[in-house]
Amino acid sequence: MDEHSKGKQDDIVYKRLARRLDTIPNAFPATESGVELKMLAKLFTPEEAALALQLKVTPESAEQIAQRTGDDAQALEAALDGMAERGLIRAKRGQGMVTYGLMPFVVGIYELQLAHMDEEFARLFEAYYKEAFHEVLDLRPPIQRVIPVEQNVPVDIEVMPYERASELLGQAQSWGVMDCICRKQKKLIGEACEHPVDVCMIFSRRPGTFDEREVIRALTKEEALGVLRRAEEAGLVHTVGNNQREVFYVCNCCTCSCAILRGVAEYGLMSAVAPSAFRSSVDEDLCTGCELCLDCCQFGALSVVNGAASAVGCASRPVGTTRSVWHPGQPTR
Repeated sequence: MDEHSKGKQDDIVYKRLARRLDTIPNAFPATESGVELKMLAKLFTPEEAALALQLKVTPESAEQIAQRTGDDAQALEAALDGMAERGLIRAKRGQGMVTYGLMPFVVGIYELQLAHMDEEFARLFEAYYKEAFHEVLDLRPPIQRVIPVEQNVPVDIEVMPYERASELLGQAQSWGVMDCICRKQKKLIGEACEHPVDVCMIFSRRPGTFDEREVIRALTKEEALGVLRRAEEAGLVHTVGNNQREVFYVCNCCTCSCAILRGVAEYGLMSAVAPSAFRSSVDEDLCTGCELCLDCCQFGALSVVNGAASAVGCASRPVGTTRSVWHPGQPTR
């Protein structure tokens, strides 16, 4: 096969993979420029892209995949391990074996490129964000949801465990922190913000999950709670995946770097994040009108009126495209 024919064949496999990722409920919309194909070519070799096309979202063992594809199971497992190590597919250990599955581009492949992201990839993603990412943010239900700052929740209100960041951490057996991929991406294109970088939190019910990881620093429970407090003091927004099962991370986001919150701030896509069940209120007897809360709110939802803070809220927008949000173990639509 000559180079021209091989190049056309490679283009086809990346287009097929892009369409496959778009069938996952979190979506991966195509662009007129084809920048999404450049991102995939940056991450996957043509052979890896072809292998990814053979995977299901529901995890399977290498033996199960080999039975379907006709490949050698041992060689297949080695290839899958290499892809999982680079954050291209999901690998899950349990019941004495490793299973592999396809995962969304966001939240999924993109967030796992922390160790591999360079300026070229950062600029490709920025171009994709401006051209097509708003379509992902307008899906319903949203990919992410907000969890409240528990100090602001009155003690006489019953709070469900999954609504509290500290409760999520308390249910885990191991904890880790990593740099924010969004702030790294913006820094690489010369648009860094001043918020702390090392505040993306991940946790697991299995002890020792994050020991000896390349980009994840293992924490104790007390250290993890300290990171959460530091993020709160920096005025960051605590968000998690929009499902009640298998919540395993807390993003501490800002509107200057986070691709999802940027969609709210820059495009007015109020449906990009599922709101908390709680609403801001002001105790006028305690409020001194110092305006510190205005600096903390990233969405301009607060103001000071007649010397006291006022929660003015945000206008709602029409519901976008209906599409279920993927979570681990859920089949595609």
